[in-house]
Parts: sequence; C-alpha cells; structure tokens
Amino acid sequence: MNGKFADAMSRMFDFQETWNLLQYDFVQQALIAGAVLGLLAGVIGPIIVSRQMSFAVHGTSELSLTGASAGLLLGVSVGLGAVAGSVIAAVLFGILGTKARDRDSVIGVIMAFGLGLSVLFLWAYDGRTGTSFSLLIGQVVAPGSTGLQLLALCAAVVLAVMAFIYRPLLFASTDPDVAASRGVPVRALSVIFAVLVGITAALGVQIVGALLVMALLITPAAAAAYLTASPLKSTVLAVVFAEIAAVGGILISLAPGVPVSSFVTGISFVIYLICRLVGRSRRGNHGRRVVPVDVAP
Repeated sequence: MNGKFADAMSRMFDFQETWNLLQYDFVQQALIAGAVLGLLAGVIGPIIVSRQMSFAVHGTSELSLTGASAGLLLGVSVGLGAVAGSVIAAVLFGILGTKARDRDSVIGVIMAFGLGLSVLFLWAYDGRTGTSFSLLIGQVVAPGSTGLQLLALCAAVVLAVMAFIYRPLLFASTDPDVAASRGVPVRALSVIFAVLVGITAALGVQIVGALLVMALLITPAAAAAYLTASPLKSTVLAVVFAEIAAVGGILISLAPGVPVSSFVTGISFVIYLICRLVGRSRRGNHGRRVVPVDVAP
C-alpha cells in the first residue's frame, strides 16, 4: 500500500489530533460553512432531482470554477467570482435551454467553453499551485471569515427566495404543462431556480471543489427520494443526509489531512446505497420512486 495513503488511514481515527485541530478558528469556520452548505443542499436538492437537473448542476458547478479562477487571476474574492460565474451560467442555461431536447446540448456547449476559460485562467495564475488545485477538490481552510460572511449572506437570500417560490416551483416541477395552464410562471421560475442552484453550487466549490459539488446537491436528495414521496419529508431527510456528509466529511478529514471532498462524497454514497436498499425492501418495486402529485397551489 502507498506509504502516504497508509499513514493517512492510520491517523483517520486519531481523535486526540482531531480534537486539537477543532480548537483552530479556520476549522470551526469550515464546520459552520459545511453546516450551512448542507442546509442549502438539502433544501434545493429534492427539487433538482424532481426536475432532472443533475447535468445542469454539474455544468453550473464547473462554470463556477471559471468565475473562481477568474477571481483568483484578477486578485479579487474567489467566492464572489465563483458566485458570479455560476449565476451567469445558470441564466444562460435557463434562457437557452428552455426546450428539453436542446437542454443537454446547450449545457454541454457552454460548459466546454467555460472549462476552456478555466484552464486558461489557472495557467495564467502565478500564485501557488495548491491554491488553484483546491478549486477542483476543495479544502478545509478555504472559507475563512470573509468567505463565511459571504456564505451566510447568500444562504439567507437563497432560503428566503425558496420559501417564497417553493409551492409554485414544486407544482411546476411536477407537472409543468398543467402548472402553465393554471397561470404559474413556469419559465420565470425555472430561471430563478437555476440561479439559486448556481449560487449554492458556487458556495460548495470552496468546500468540496468544483468537480465533486454534486455529492451534496444531488446524492442526499436522491437518497431521500427512495425513502419517501412526501416533498416535506424528502426535504428534511435530504438536509439531514447533506449535513452528515458535509460536517462528517470535514471532521473525518482533519487528522489524516486528506481532501475534504473524498470523505464528503464517500459518506454521501454510503447513505445513498443504504437508502436505496431500504427503499427496495419497503416497497418491493425494484427501487422505483413515486413522484408526489398533490402539489397544485
């Protein structure tokens, strides 16, 4: 076994070292950031799954990397750059990908262009290589006090908007044709929700990195969908699962010094497998999920 890997695994359950690291401000800030991100991911995730937006989330997170790398190159806030990049991407996805048959190709085209810019920006950056690499895989020291303030502000905005649009959004996500016939602004809601997803994905980049942010935005919600068809229960479960993955991943990664994203994705995947097995045993229907239909406003 690789010596570095073996050493990291041997230190994984060094609780004394973990406790010592918990005394540092940057670790406490990372835990708070992880908890806030878990809350956002749990609230938004079930709607993402219902609207089948997993690829869009992937594209948005990748393009938040473009904004973050631009911020890094220009010497401005990486967090603000990530949010700006993801919001621009989300708006473009919402406007250009309104037709289902065009959506995937639009996301693929914009994502490829954005990733090309990311490579250029990271190549042009003269700072430490580790800083640019952390945008891909995340790092526990990333948030900081300034990043935590930005995270709290963005989280408050996202949750407030979600509370305001949740019921019509759920209706439009379940049956868009019927929702449109009843006067629900389906297209406007799609763009607004895409922007909220973009902001959340951008916030997640600093913790778990652009490549693996889906572990928080998709996996907990997909796991919850196997246990219940109730939108409220699904959201509560998704929040719980996302919190376990985010906060638990940070705690376990401290002593061995392994990238946070490795444990966040691992915990999320284990939760998903357990929920899938439990869901199958309960319903005996090969894991199929039931979509709630009583959501009309």
